[in-house]
Amino acid sequence: MTRRRRRWSVGHLLDGFFFVFAGLAAIWLAYLNLSQAFQVGWAGVLLAIAFWGLLAYLVLPRLHRILTTIYVPDYFMGRTRTSDGLLGDPVNLAVLGEREDIERAMAEAGWIAADPVGWGSSWRIITSTLRRRSYPTAPVSPLFLFGRMQDLAYQQEVAGSPAQRHHVRFWQCPDGWLLPGGRRVDWLAAGTFDRAVGLSLFTLQVTHRIDADTDIERDHIVESVARVPGVRVDVIRDFATGYHSRNGGGDSITTDGDLPILDVRGVRSPDAHISDAKISDATAPGHASRGTSVPGDPDAAVRGRAAQGAGDMGAPR
Repeated sequence: MTRRRRRWSVGHLLDGFFFVFAGLAAIWLAYLNLSQAFQVGWAGVLLAIAFWGLLAYLVLPRLHRILTTIYVPDYFMGRTRTSDGLLGDPVNLAVLGEREDIERAMAEAGWIAADPVGWGSSWRIITSTLRRRSYPTAPVSPLFLFGRMQDLAYQQEVAGSPAQRHHVRFWQCPDGWLLPGGRRVDWLAAGTFDRAVGLSLFTLQVTHRIDADTDIERDHIVESVARVPGVRVDVIRDFATGYHSRNGGGDSITTDGDLPILDVRGVRSPDAHISDAKISDATAPGHASRGTSVPGDPDAAVRGRAAQGAGDMGAPR
């Protein structure tokens, strides 16, 4: 088998150069900020805060992106990735169905869609956390799978606290994509439980800390959705080897490696139930003689009017 050689171009070289240069420049800027912080008295406190901001939100993320581009494989391994390129939460659920099926199933199971991440929602979750006020639609941080951010995110707040919540992210699988082993699914998901707010071990950013036993949260999601009529559950046992690791925030995670598959294609919309009720009423004995048409039968109304006319002819005047 002939090994394919990697092709290089001037564009690739320049892109790599500026990628590394930006990371080194960010580190140098943070160093200058820290070294000056101890020479200006009380103002050094503000400079120290500025140093933390540079380190947590510019230097370390840039450094992680450089390193993970080199050593983290770019293929599916049952883990999501953070925006900094770090391995994130484990993929512990799969789904069969369309987007609308998931939205109906999650709504009926008591899950609330999370707000999109933005300046407004980010500021609101900060103030809600500091004031300990409820924010049931708080946004979740972006995680990446198949090279893109989650398509859907749902949560359940615990005791009105934005610091603690059940939450799960969904990604739609690319067309024709199969799980390792050949099983077809439409969506993959990662569910974890936020237990508190703290600092990331790897980037020092403010973030939610998750509970280590991700299987408990996975089973909670499955149990809540499985109670919805029309949902079926299958489980791929030992889909991945059980392991202990850390996510992108430095939190410990453990899993037994099982992968439940939620089939939500049988979940019906409220409109479908209403239509079934109308059809049932329309086909009840004695009901058709009053001229009620059955959906899907264009001649029913004509037959109903004819029957009503015959009845009126025989009725006493």
